Amino acid sequence: MPPSFKARARAALLAVVLCLPPLARPAANAVSATPDDPYLWLEDVTGDKALQWVRAHNALSTRELASAPGFTALQNRLADILNSRARIPQVVKHGPLYYNFWRDDKNPRGLWRRTTLEEYKKTVPAWETVLDLDQLAATEKENWVWHGYTILKPSCDRCLLELSQGGADAAVIREFDLNSKEFVPGGFTVPEAKSGVAWRDRDTLYISTDFGPGSLTSSGYPRIIKQWQRATPLSQARTVFEAQATDVSAGVSVDHDHGEVYEWIHRGPTFFTDEMFLRRGEQWVRIDKPPDAIIETFGKLLLLRLRSDWTVNHNTFLAGSLLAANLEGYLQGQRDFSTLFTPSARASLSAISDTQHFLVLTELDNVHSRPWLLRFSGGAWQRTPMPAPAFGSVGIQGIDPDESDDYFMTETDFLTPSSLLLGTAGQPGAEKIKSLPAFFNADGLEIQQFEARSKDGTRVPYFQVGRKGLKLDGGNITLLTGYGGFEIPELPAYNPARGAAWLERGGVFVLANIRGGGEFGPQWHEAARKQNRQRAYDDFIAVAEDLIARGVTAPRRLGIEGRSNGGLLMGVMLTQRPDLFGAIHCGSPLLDMRRYNKLLAGASWMDEYGDPGKPEDWAYIQKYSPYQNVRADRSYPPILITTSTRDDRVHPGHARKMAARLEEQGHQVLYYENIEGGHGAAANNRQAAFMDALAYTFLWNELSR
Repeated sequence: MPPSFKARARAALLAVVLCLPPLARPAANAVSATPDDPYLWLEDVTGDKALQWVRAHNALSTRELASAPGFTALQNRLADILNSRARIPQVVKHGPLYYNFWRDDKNPRGLWRRTTLEEYKKTVPAWETVLDLDQLAATEKENWVWHGYTILKPSCDRCLLELSQGGADAAVIREFDLNSKEFVPGGFTVPEAKSGVAWRDRDTLYISTDFGPGSLTSSGYPRIIKQWQRATPLSQARTVFEAQATDVSAGVSVDHDHGEVYEWIHRGPTFFTDEMFLRRGEQWVRIDKPPDAIIETFGKLLLLRLRSDWTVNHNTFLAGSLLAANLEGYLQGQRDFSTLFTPSARASLSAISDTQHFLVLTELDNVHSRPWLLRFSGGAWQRTPMPAPAFGSVGIQGIDPDESDDYFMTETDFLTPSSLLLGTAGQPGAEKIKSLPAFFNADGLEIQQFEARSKDGTRVPYFQVGRKGLKLDGGNITLLTGYGGFEIPELPAYNPARGAAWLERGGVFVLANIRGGGEFGPQWHEAARKQNRQRAYDDFIAVAEDLIARGVTAPRRLGIEGRSNGGLLMGVMLTQRPDLFGAIHCGSPLLDMRRYNKLLAGASWMDEYGDPGKPEDWAYIQKYSPYQNVRADRSYPPILITTSTRDDRVHPGHARKMAARLEEQGHQVLYYENIEGGHGAAANNRQAAFMDALAYTFLWNELSR
């Protein structure tokens, strides 16, 4: 922001703030300021004083950005995209019917609806409404936001419906009848909490929830699992398992898998390790496995996805491998494995699905999707490749593995409208049954992949989307994004909002596949975990420097954006390399890494970042924690920080305090907090369009000055 904007913004903000009650008292649970942190009071999420501060900053940001030329047109276009009836309605099969949750301009909260496969394949299917969430919210006078459901199998005539108040992770659970399309009178009901539920049978649930004082972990998740009988109060449910208060969480699931029924208890001591218990009669049998290995099943087979090397029976299996064994034999001590996938330096396993007779593995080869069909035949596993786009991603899901080999496949890349195909495993070809329209003009655009060299010499791939024959004169307005955490890969995808707001205007978009993500399997993640966290930031810096060195852009034309863990990445870029960037959007971020483990779900992420309460961990965390490293005597690029009051995952205090500190030091910052919306920062399409329009308007205006 130029000085004229800065002076105008601060004057406007002071005018708003000075109009507040001089002694506005925070709510009873407010956190007082301390000499170390004068902004602790902003952690009081719904306190009067904190929300007055939020509203004042929202008003300023709205005046500065929503009044900009073209903002309203952009917001309306983004809302039209989000509400378009030409979007692909994703469906899940339950019994003979296919269910979909849908939002549009006439149904902002959404419709839960269903149809047949024959209807679904039509251009305009006939849908039967199961639940109108807008109507329910109006009738019950609640701000309901859809949160999903748990179906009763195999009958598929009941579900446990989850409804969130305002978009938070915590939800109310209510039993719903799919035949009558009504809530079950006197049925199972769970008060608002971060809960987990599973049907044992029609009249019995497993449940983990907030049972009162002492029933949650330090991360705020349930630690106690109970068995609950119909027509009895929740207080009388029988405890079947207790995790430790210092664990991340405990959960339960009941899986119906190719005629087998598996009842599982999951205890998570850390984010990346767990203990799994399988019910056998009245006993819960602990599965012997590496602590960080992930268990899945395929009929009578146990599948193990390894996150670290494992030596067993004199054989060493590499981290990232997928192993299969007979489950009953494994429980009896046998360790006879078939290796279904072995990683290489640039290849990893991205996803697993199944049909009646096939396993479907989606592998990543240098961040390109490569799906395979696997079938056990003639005493060995046979592998057959499936077609995939060159620069895109595929997602494959068996439609009903208990009944058929049919699958849905989604194909997507940065420029080609996503398509949905229907195929049958083992048979050639697949039928395209749905396709997005072209929501933006991609004529003359191309996708390229490059590599940057990080500080330690590691090759870091990145995708670049821009005009063919792009002038390499440093003048291109460019948006760079990344994530780099929790072993989550960042893959090519068709993003209509980005296309309409950025690419169509001539902007270049870049996606960096930095360490900490899952693009190259567990090793790629492990390389930037805890004490190695700086490597993710070095990788992102290397990509930015490579873009500048190649002449794609220059610092004043290079903007960056990231959310959640990517928001932490943005805060680090602001404080470590402000010279590289012209503007930053920092969304739903972690920023105060001194206190992150004390805020909401933060303690659950100590396996990713480390424990700031331990001197040896704080020694490396403090070097990058943005809130502790922002300085009054440095020059920073303008930054827009956004979050949501109802985000009960990443505490909004991170964003609030960082904005307050930047503002106090005289830096150029705008702040906007949606009062509802959860971790996604928006509770409906209109809010999402507004939030995106704020970000794109801010970035484009700053970078085009």
